[in-house]
Amino acid sequence: MPQTNEYGQPVGDAVPDWKPRPPPAPVTLNGRSCRLEPLNTNKHADDLHAAFSHDDGRLWTYMPDGPFPNIQEFRKFIDAEVCNDFQDFAIVDLATGKPVGMIALKEPDPQNGVVEGGRAVFSPLLQQSILSTEAQFLLASYVFDHLGYRCYKWRCGSHNASARKAVERLGFKLDGVFCKARVQKGRNFDEAWFSITDDRWPAIRSTLQTWHALDNFDAQGRQIRKLEDIRRAIDRNINGIPSSL
Repeated sequence: MPQTNEYGQPVGDAVPDWKPRPPPAPVTLNGRSCRLEPLNTNKHADDLHAAFSHDDGRLWTYMPDGPFPNIQEFRKFIDAEVCNDFQDFAIVDLATGKPVGMIALKEPDPQNGVVEGGRAVFSPLLQQSILSTEAQFLLASYVFDHLGYRCYKWRCGSHNASARKAVERLGFKLDGVFCKARVQKGRNFDEAWFSITDDRWPAIRSTLQTWHALDNFDAQGRQIRKLEDIRRAIDRNINGIPSSL
C-alpha cells in the first residue's frame, strides 16, 4: 500500500529510530576458502602482479587503470589505491596464502547507511571459483550484518557482460543505466547500477550460505546445485509457491 503524507502526496516508507551507522573499517574478514584483508603495497603488490600476469590484458578493459607494463607501475597503482578514500581489500586464497584479487568499499554514506562496492579485479586464479563467490559474500555480510547498512550499491560498465552476470548471480538488482557517465580510455562509458537492500539481504544471505555449504560440493569441489537454482527455490518458498512448480 503506497504511503502518503497529509497532503495526499506519495512518499517513502517511514524509517523509525534510524541512527547513522559506522563507516567501513580496515578489518580482516575470514571465510572458509579465502580471507579479505586490508590492501597493502609491500604485502600484496608483488603477488597480485604475479596473479594478474596470468591475464592477457582483457582483465583491465573496463577498469579506469591498467594494464601495467611492469611491477613498478603496478606498485604505483596499489600505492594510489591505499591512499584514496576507498577501503580496499586483498582477496587471499587460504590454500596458498597468496592474494589473487582485490575489491573495495567506496563512497560510504554512514548517515544514510549506503555504501558502494567496486574496484573488483579478480585474477584468472580467482574468476568463476568458490573463492570469488565467498569473497563477495564476506563483503556483503560485513556491510549488512556488521555495519547495519540499508543499501549496498554496485556499478560496472554496461558493456561488461561478465561483470553484470556475476553481480546479478549474487543477488544484485539492476536499478538502471547511467548513459555517457564518463569518457574512459578514450571511449564512451555507460554505467549499469545495481543494488542489494537490507530487506532483500536475508533471502540473499540464505541463498549464498546454502550454496556455500560443504554438502553442496562433491569430492572434487564441484558444485552440486547452482546458486541460481537455490535462489529460485528459496524465492518460491518465500512466496508460498510449491517447490515442484
